[in-house]
Amino acid sequence: MATRQDWLDEGLTILAASGAPALTIELLCERLGLTKGSFYHHFRGMPGYRAALLDHFETRCTTELIDLAEADPHAPAAARLERLFDLVGSSGDSPALEVAMRSWAQQDERARAVQERVDRRRTDYLRALWEQHGGEEPETMARLLYLVLIGAGHLVPPLTFAQVREIYDLALRPHLHEKERSR
Repeated sequence: MATRQDWLDEGLTILAASGAPALTIELLCERLGLTKGSFYHHFRGMPGYRAALLDHFETRCTTELIDLAEADPHAPAAARLERLFDLVGSSGDSPALEVAMRSWAQQDERARAVQERVDRRRTDYLRALWEQHGGEEPETMARLLYLVLIGAGHLVPPLTFAQVREIYDLALRPHLHEKERSR
């Protein structure tokens, strides 16, 4: 028997592969090899499922990553930033998931509200880390780092995380090493 988590994880997989219109009870049941009764055991129809899926996306792709990056809140900001990059790169989520979420947000108010909250939380965290590091123009740097990640997924084909990491290194290394030398 599939858990609520299994249903939500499969929904993110479908979303990344085929977009929000493909999220149907029938496809979910087919992919999991289960009946509609199992679906309704966990969710009160498709609207409830979609709301839970949006919450799951926010938790898995933002809250959990930030919490893991903050596992050692006394670590230097640069170390937490590096940890965050590593976590994003090893999360296993494809850039297609971010693209699909943004597409969904263009057509659905609830998805839009979640995407706005996710974007705000992510950029606020990047800004806070850059401020703690003592970097200049933290708002601009947070936007730059975030835009590189989001934009990389929209290229055809999307950049690999290794390619995104090279861009981050180019943008950040002079600032990170400059701070280390001045200590």
